[in-house]
Amino acid sequence: MRKGLPAPSITARLLVVAFVLTTACGGDGEDGERSAPEDTTTQAAARQSAGCEAAEGPPAVEEERTLTVDGTTRRYLITVPSAHDGEAPLPVVFDIHGLMEGAEIHTRMSQYSALAEEEGFVVVFPHGAGQPVQWDVDADAATNDDIAYFDAVLDEVGSVLCIDESRVYATGLSNGAMFVSALLCTRADVLAAAAPVAGLLNPDPCEPARPVPVLAFHGTADPILLFNGGVDTSSFTGPPESGPTTTQPPADLEGEGYPANVAAWAERNGCDPEPSDTEVSDEVIHRVYDCPDGADVEFYIVVGGGHAWPSSEFSQSIESVVGHTTFEIDATRDGWEFMSRFTSP
Repeated sequence: MRKGLPAPSITARLLVVAFVLTTACGGDGEDGERSAPEDTTTQAAARQSAGCEAAEGPPAVEEERTLTVDGTTRRYLITVPSAHDGEAPLPVVFDIHGLMEGAEIHTRMSQYSALAEEEGFVVVFPHGAGQPVQWDVDADAATNDDIAYFDAVLDEVGSVLCIDESRVYATGLSNGAMFVSALLCTRADVLAAAAPVAGLLNPDPCEPARPVPVLAFHGTADPILLFNGGVDTSSFTGPPESGPTTTQPPADLEGEGYPANVAAWAERNGCDPEPSDTEVSDEVIHRVYDCPDGADVEFYIVVGGGHAWPSSEFSQSIESVVGHTTFEIDATRDGWEFMSRFTSP
């Protein structure tokens, strides 16, 4: 069995979510007016991929590609900015979908393709496997077929495009954020930074090759992956408009669950255990740990936020299932601004 979000017992009800996701209207998130964080990280020289010798021209936005991994045909979507000339190496962001969401739907959720065109980076939307489509979140590269798939996609992208192998990043939602957590443990030598949304795990065991900067997002009223731990499937037990029926206890910002997971990554990265919290707005708290250079750990806590992608109009359109979506921060733009500060050694 694939080790993803606990799903077998709720698969039938998840069809409700799939229906809502595939019929909802997407849209671009609103740009915030907050200034970008000060870039205190020195960018290393680009590490060019093999594709810089004979790179293809840019494909169409969200072009689908297939490849065979260990005898299995897998696919992914890729967006390359029109400015790509095959000579200047570009950063790459892997944007990983949630349980049953799929790559196509997730492009509408995060709108990363538009930002890739604007900022000049490649974005890859991997597609999971299984029924429902999901990710194996086991942090064991020897047994996790999805980690082998990630490796194969990165190798293929690097062979046909001119990418900067020192600037490979990963973000994702829910089950996708859980898979990002596994990559942080097993592919720390590849990832320069990560920005998981609503699902950062603290895998055990986890022995990353180096500290990797992490920016996490999670809502205190997440109706599915509960802020202080646990999974609630009540939002799947009725018609789409019914929403979650379980009343959650008040969130403990210093407690178990996702605050503890972020704290564990801060400890793993050698950070001071006491973070500083700044109120971005009435509904957003920005938690920052004091970490060694290049090992930053930050956490956006959305007070009253749901199982949502901040600033996604698509996410907002399915509020009856996922809960409140904040527009005070932007998981796409803020995630990129954080990740793009870092390079891998």
